[in-house]
Amino acid sequence: MDRRLFLATAATAVLTAGTARARAVSVGRVVEYPVFKSAHVDPRRVTVWLPPGYDTGSAPHAVLYMHDGQNLFDPDGAPFGEWGVDEVLSDLIAKGQVPQTLVVGVWNTAKRYIEYGPAALVEAVPEPTRSVLKAQARGPLESDGYLKFLVEELKPFIDQTYRTLPGREHTTLMGSSMGGLISLYGGLNYPEVYGAVGCVSTHWPLGSGEGSGVSRDQWRSDVLAGITAYLDKALPSPPRTRFYFDHGDQNLDSNYAPYQARVDAIFAAKGYRKGREFESLAFPGADHNEPSWNRRLTIPLKFLLNPAAPAGA
Repeated sequence: MDRRLFLATAATAVLTAGTARARAVSVGRVVEYPVFKSAHVDPRRVTVWLPPGYDTGSAPHAVLYMHDGQNLFDPDGAPFGEWGVDEVLSDLIAKGQVPQTLVVGVWNTAKRYIEYGPAALVEAVPEPTRSVLKAQARGPLESDGYLKFLVEELKPFIDQTYRTLPGREHTTLMGSSMGGLISLYGGLNYPEVYGAVGCVSTHWPLGSGEGSGVSRDQWRSDVLAGITAYLDKALPSPPRTRFYFDHGDQNLDSNYAPYQARVDAIFAAKGYRKGREFESLAFPGADHNEPSWNRRLTIPLKFLLNPAAPAGA
């Protein structure tokens, strides 16, 4: 990004972030920005988690950006349970298994599907499934605007306000379900910003063909064709960014294995080595919810935040 644009954007972000509010969590400290305004998407709440020792130290921290921010730290505000990111990450930091890292939780809005649905991926899906996906969105997809918000407005504010390591090698983007899709999209669109991307229980089907007249087999075939066409074009080779994928096999996650197998094959064909530039894991018995993601959270965090450590170490 041009330096003048960066400075202007950072100054604007300071004005649009609103008044910060401190809030207690199990470990570390949380700062809330109740109304973070944007020129690209609707305003939303942003939560910043600072690990133990941040306030008394001077070292800069890596930054982990996570979607669905209301589900990360506080069970009272998480309708389906919380990830417990503060407890898990604090423990990993204390054990020296990951570097000192702060977390930026970006809350979703009523436009979650519209903002998290990767526009270019949807456009790559053949008809008739593409038209059904667009109809289900109930409005133009705003994923490109959401990514601009993260990169051009939120990140400059975070880097100006907190002690961060702003380089791509210390900046990670992560989410689950539709949040996994937008994380992948962000990593592919901004490889100069994100050095690592985490996609947990990625919602590869993009939507549902139920009641649309599109059969389940046709839906899967069309979406797989779209994923293939999109990644063939968008995934850089040789690898620049590290990617982590996983899924369970219960409920929504029971649909993901054939999609993930296709994605894994594309990554391998592009020169990504499993366990190094990318990881893809399956967790038998795991469901599509925050408690399941919490139980395996150490695995993606160690892979994404510490490039020297293979997944599962």
